[in-house]
Amino acid sequence: MHDPELYTRVLRQGSLGFGESFVDGCWDSAALDETFNRLLSARIDRKLSRVVRMQFAAEVLKNWLFNRQSRRHAFEVGEKHYDIGNDVYQAMLDSSMSYSCGYWKAASNLEQAQQAKLRLTCDKLQLEPGQRLLDIGCGWGGLARFAAEHYRVEVVGLTVSREQQALAQQRCKGLPVRIELLDYRDIQGRFDRIVSVGMFEHVGPKNYAQFFETVERVLEDQGLFLLHTIGLSDTTPCTDAWIDKYIFPNGKLPSARQLTTAFEPYFIFEDWHNFGQDYDLTLMAWWRNFDAAWPRLKDSYGEHFYRMWKYYLLCCAGFFRSRQGQLWQVVLAKPMRRSVYRAPR
Repeated sequence: MHDPELYTRVLRQGSLGFGESFVDGCWDSAALDETFNRLLSARIDRKLSRVVRMQFAAEVLKNWLFNRQSRRHAFEVGEKHYDIGNDVYQAMLDSSMSYSCGYWKAASNLEQAQQAKLRLTCDKLQLEPGQRLLDIGCGWGGLARFAAEHYRVEVVGLTVSREQQALAQQRCKGLPVRIELLDYRDIQGRFDRIVSVGMFEHVGPKNYAQFFETVERVLEDQGLFLLHTIGLSDTTPCTDAWIDKYIFPNGKLPSARQLTTAFEPYFIFEDWHNFGQDYDLTLMAWWRNFDAAWPRLKDSYGEHFYRMWKYYLLCCAGFFRSRQGQLWQVVLAKPMRRSVYRAPR
């Protein structure tokens, strides 16, 4: 503890004050990921002061009154998070630029884990040559390129980030892949398979029904939809205040109950796979890559960004290590689908 003001900030502002005080240099930890694992495992987030509880209630009311993930706000997370600079993400991620949880069942490094995740995802979708695949939240095109190259499918990818679109188009050049800057609500056409990896966290509870209704509208009757999303062990009304302010504006993680309630009118689920502890390994690998690349990034971003990004990656690692955070791959189908689904692992 470098500044006793830390205690006042935490008591008054909760997790927002805790994160801001770290970025400001008021405190440090030799193992920030483990600090968060211990805090969250002890459910310290439930032991709040009266002032923080009042602020939490105000945040809940705001989320109840307003649709923070409406069409008008759809591109904010792209501008504030994904457009910060492709050089950060190229330094931090694997060669496929997969910004989502890897699959570490038989992997010993990040590259292997992400390749395994891409193949697992495509195998769960039962992709066949000539099919049309819609990738909602395609990022920098890693999955789109992998599916087009290895499974010979045509891919349409959607993103709300201009920087992602530009780099994804470059990375998928020469393949049957089209990358569009488009909100999911504006999807048109029909697709044999649909996938969404790491995007549902930006949809928001007020829009869950519309999201699944949209997917149901554009999916062929015998098709499959794979949803890859972070989830919460408990149903909560709002997201962490620091993450919302500095990392993922307007984001909201679903619980299993919220998810099943939302897709029940449109789909049956064929498979539910939880490998949330693999996100701990993924985030720690991202942190090591980012930290190693910092000497060549620091002149462009500065010390404040370094501490913010460190806090983000390592607090999230502790979040998954504590088991509050889950990672789900859910395979959904329309009720009229007749084929027996056998899930690969």
